[in-house]
Amino acid sequence: MTQNSLMKLLQNKKSIVWLLILIITLLWGYAWVLMKEALAYMGPFTFSSFRFGTGAIVLLLIVWLSKKRFPLRQYWKQLLILGLLQTSIVFLLVMYGLRFVDAGKSSVLLYSMPMWSSLLAARYLGEKLKAAQYAGVLIGMLGLLAILGWDIWEGHSLKVIFGELLIVIAAISWGLSNVYYRLRLQHLPQLETNAYQMLFGTIGIIIATCFTEWNVPIEWNIHSLYYILFTGIFASALCFTVWFLILSLIDMVTATISTLLVPIFGLFFSSLIIGETMSAGVITGSVLIIVGIVIAQLSNKEHDRLKS
Repeated sequence: MTQNSLMKLLQNKKSIVWLLILIITLLWGYAWVLMKEALAYMGPFTFSSFRFGTGAIVLLLIVWLSKKRFPLRQYWKQLLILGLLQTSIVFLLVMYGLRFVDAGKSSVLLYSMPMWSSLLAARYLGEKLKAAQYAGVLIGMLGLLAILGWDIWEGHSLKVIFGELLIVIAAISWGLSNVYYRLRLQHLPQLETNAYQMLFGTIGIIIATCFTEWNVPIEWNIHSLYYILFTGIFASALCFTVWFLILSLIDMVTATISTLLVPIFGLFFSSLIIGETMSAGVITGSVLIIVGIVIAQLSNKEHDRLKS
């Protein structure tokens, strides 16, 4: 099936679009469990190098098969910066933080990203936040404080708190990458842009790996290979490819809200598969973050509708 025929099918069958969204968010949520489990077999940066190296190769192959010309030489500096912000920094911090933080909780902290995107967009893109958006961001921030504060109250080790802060910084970097993309690269095709930013981001991860985990042993077996191939091919390359097709059919606000299924599935799979327990702080904080993002995004959607 060609891309054009697939797009026509998706345009005519919205139920297929929502089924694909459900499948993608399920896979992304499940990937958090694999990211956590992979740390038993290799260092966090080593795993990220293999994962995104695999993902970048598959994405570049998809771009090559699509036979689309892309002005790489003209935009390589911007793509390098985007790759460092969106892939290198985010997943170096996330994977290191996962050494100390539960997978489900980590997914919730990282997917606080829409709040940081809103604040950064107001600062760098001149977008004015409305009262409902401020309220949504405030509720989400209270959710973050509920998670971090509960762990401090329960006397978790400083390593846990440090890991959680690293993942929050990763969420901020992800939000900053979204703003940078809109400033410098929004006019370029999303699939090709993501393929090349992932390539540059992977190079950054490999450099960090060489400096920090050169002599760290790797245990190769069916499990470690599965974790790398699943997260690299399915969760990174193929899911993103389909996701960018979906983004051309639904509005960005709906897409942002639908990604909140990822931390929900992350919490579910981490509890079901690896037996992680959800504290009252995680449950309360997760609900507040999700509600805050939904309020902020829905108010933004209503604002866009009134302007049109």
